Amino acid sequence: MKNKTNIMKNRLFAAVAVLLLPVAVIKAQESSGELKLSLKEAQDYALNNNKIVKSAKLTVEGSQADVWTTISSGLPQVSASAGFTDNLKLGVFVMTMNGNTMVIQMGRPYNIPVTIQAAMPLFNAPYYVGVETVKLAQKLSESSLQNTEIDTRQSVASAYYLILVSEESLRILNENLANLRETLKSTRAMYNTGMAEASDVDQVASNVTMVENSFSNLQSTIEVNYNLLRFQLGVKPDTKITLTETLDDLVREINVDELLSQEFNAVANIQFDLADKQEQMSVLNLKTQKAKVLPSLSGVYSYATSGMGQKLSSMAWYQSSFVGAQLSVPIFASGQRYSSIKKAKIDLEKARYTKELVSDQLNMQEKQLRFNLQNANLQYRSQKGNVEVSKRVYASMENKYRQGMASSLDLTQANQLYLQAQNNYISSLMNLLQTKLALDKLLNNM
Repeated sequence: MKNKTNIMKNRLFAAVAVLLLPVAVIKAQESSGELKLSLKEAQDYALNNNKIVKSAKLTVEGSQADVWTTISSGLPQVSASAGFTDNLKLGVFVMTMNGNTMVIQMGRPYNIPVTIQAAMPLFNAPYYVGVETVKLAQKLSESSLQNTEIDTRQSVASAYYLILVSEESLRILNENLANLRETLKSTRAMYNTGMAEASDVDQVASNVTMVENSFSNLQSTIEVNYNLLRFQLGVKPDTKITLTETLDDLVREINVDELLSQEFNAVANIQFDLADKQEQMSVLNLKTQKAKVLPSLSGVYSYATSGMGQKLSSMAWYQSSFVGAQLSVPIFASGQRYSSIKKAKIDLEKARYTKELVSDQLNMQEKQLRFNLQNANLQYRSQKGNVEVSKRVYASMENKYRQGMASSLDLTQANQLYLQAQNNYISSLMNLLQTKLALDKLLNNM
């Protein structure tokens, strides 16, 4: 039995270690000023460090405090007060009785009043509706936080994709640039032996310069994309980031048929949830305006003791107490309450129309995103095949050029077609990733 207990403990410790290991690794990376992140790790990191998400979390905490503030306003409120009075000259009361005038001093030189009072609303309709409202406001802030987290995951993924696609484009340009420089070298050699003309050298050199400029511009673009990711992650601008997943890794994870077969429920979407809670808030606002025409009742209890005397060392104490109730009945407000109720009804109707509109938009968006994904997948496969074809055509044209069977213009055109095919492929790949991401967000796969 003891051995089994030890085995269970070891397994538990191992499971906890597995869960905490990624966190420990990232913390160690933070201290070194470098982050190595998969896509999921980047998204999880952003949820803990992105400033927009942090602000949304503080809003939730604030709404939780608002709930208790509202509830406590309807609980018994107890207050105590004490004072001290030194009557330097006592007041007098003059009265005449049987023809004799009497002067009577009022009070004592020293007076110490102490009072404890408790008050509590016994019936207050706006208070009860107010408690419901702040509780719903808390739920609304939690839904807003969830929406912010989903948007942040999407933004991080988009930045992650953009970097990988840009780096793939850079790799392609670098490969093409190496080939062109080799071609330029051989063209110059051919020119020196009289097998090529000066215009051929100029044409190939122009191609090299064009690709070099594109390569330099793309390097700057990649750094901008990394800065965008740093912003989404909430890290310092000088933090070095290494992406541990490749485009091939991400593409292998895309199962278009499985994603297209997933059912969609608009009611479960966060945008519909937000619209629904806004409608509920409008319902409560209408209840609040109606509740203001109802009477309110509050109760109060007070206990007081007052010390009086000629000297502080010899005070006489007198007690008093009372309990009471106060009824307040709204009678006339110059039509203000009627106007407030009418406005609340209008706002409720608008909220209902908004919720219906959100539902219609989500259902329309679902159909469009499914179509977009199907089309993006077809384009990706088509462009991938075009790259292979254009690559073979360029390789063949380059071989013919070296043998003197094709002109530099022919080689330039083949190279431009190859680069265009590569660009089309990269664009289709990015489009596939983005359309898949958009549908994932709609289907609550984030």
